[in-house]
Amino acid sequence: MAHPEPQYVQRGKVPMDPPQRKPRILLGACGCVAAVQFASICHCFCEWAEVKAVATPASLHFIDIESLPDNVDLYTDRHEWSCWEKLGDNVLHIELYRWADLMVIAPLSANTLAKIAGGICDNLLTCIVRAWDYSKPMFIAPGMNTFTWRNPFTEKHLMLVDELGVSFIPGDDAMAEPTEIHSTVRLYLESRPLPD
Repeated sequence: MAHPEPQYVQRGKVPMDPPQRKPRILLGACGCVAAVQFASICHCFCEWAEVKAVATPASLHFIDIESLPDNVDLYTDRHEWSCWEKLGDNVLHIELYRWADLMVIAPLSANTLAKIAGGICDNLLTCIVRAWDYSKPMFIAPGMNTFTWRNPFTEKHLMLVDELGVSFIPGDDAMAEPTEIHSTVRLYLESRPLPD
């Protein structure tokens, strides 16, 4: 018995691939001087991805919020419970985790690195990391002074987050340049299909 042909063949139309959606990237910033480059990082990713940003309270000392791209929503600790009133309401760190295809924390401070390594979740950013499904990619680009970087705890903490499957983007004695962070993540995504 012959099966009917799909409608596009019956009507003489050639099938077209559905448009591929943009990747959804969650960018995080921690409190260190390298956070002055956070707006540049956001601009790099906005050219080809949907971007949302999360900033720790300490990072806000360094981020020029006015220089962030207009289409990037910036979330801070004060937003965490702003939409929650009762059981069953959405919780922001869970909603952001669900939304994202990938997370990049740049800069990652020594303090937040230690928290992640120890499973501490005491702000919006670390709550997202604690809820993260590590089958989804996460990248970190540490930013800290040389003495902190060379402290033995830093290596131990990096080893612990490496065991989770977190990818490390190294810099030269400082956070990697925004263009290096951007190209590393873009190359990663170009080699792997996004989920539907």
